[in-house]
Amino acid sequence: MTRFRRFRRRFGITAPRVAVHTQTAWYWRWSLILVGVGAVVTVAWLTYDAGRNLAGFQSGQAAAEQERLSEEVAHLRDENTELRSQLAGTERQMQIERSTHGNLAGQIKTLTDENALLKEDLAFFQTLMTSSGESAAGISINRFRVRPDALPGEYRYQLLVVQARTRSREFIGKLQLVVDLEQSGDTQVLVFPRDGDKGGAYGLSFKFYQRVEGVFHVPPEATVKRVQVRVLENGTEAPKSSQTVNLS
Repeated sequence: MTRFRRFRRRFGITAPRVAVHTQTAWYWRWSLILVGVGAVVTVAWLTYDAGRNLAGFQSGQAAAEQERLSEEVAHLRDENTELRSQLAGTERQMQIERSTHGNLAGQIKTLTDENALLKEDLAFFQTLMTSSGESAAGISINRFRVRPDALPGEYRYQLLVVQARTRSREFIGKLQLVVDLEQSGDTQVLVFPRDGDKGGAYGLSFKFYQRVEGVFHVPPEATVKRVQVRVLENGTEAPKSSQTVNLS
C-alpha cells in the first residue's frame, strides 16, 4: 500500500510537473551573441554614416578642403611677409626722399639768400665805385641787420664794413654792439663784447671791406628794443662809424 502511494505520487496526476528543455552548445550561444553585436554595430555605423551624408559631411571632402585651406593660409602668410618687406622698403625710401628733399630745400634757401646778398653787394660796390670821393670817404657801415635766431634770447647780426678813403692802409679794429632791452619793466643796456668774451668774433682787419656775422645772447624773457653797432679803430676810443636798428 505504501509503495502504491509512492508510485501514484511520482507518476500520477498529483506527480510534479516536468519541463523539457533543449540543451544548446556554448559555442552556438556565443556565435549568436557575436552576430547580434555585429548587427547592432553595423546598424549604428550605417546610421552614423547616413547622418553625415544627410548633413553634407564627407571625410574625404573635409580632408581635401582642410588641405586646400592650409595651403591658402600658407600662401597668404608668404604674401603678407612679402608685402611687409615691400612696405618697409617703401617707408625707408620715403624717409630718404624726404630727407633729401629737406636738404635740397635748405640748400636752395641758403643759395637763394647768398644770391640775394651777392646781388646787394654788387649793387652796393657799383654804387660805391661811381659815387664821389666825398660821399665815399672814411669807414662806413652798410646793410646792418639784427633778427631773432633759433634759440630764445639769441640774436643774429650781419653787416658790411667798408673803407673807401685810404685804400693803401689796412684797417685794424673791432666792433662794439650796444643793446637796449626791457626786462620785467626795467630798461637795461648791454655792451658786446662783454668781459670774458673772445674778441675774435668782433675783430676787424681789412683793407677794402669786411663782412661780419655773429650772434649775441640776452635773457630769454627780455625784449630787445634797439641795437647800435660801432666801429672802433685800435688806439682810439671814438667810433669811426656807427649805425642803429630798431627791433620794437
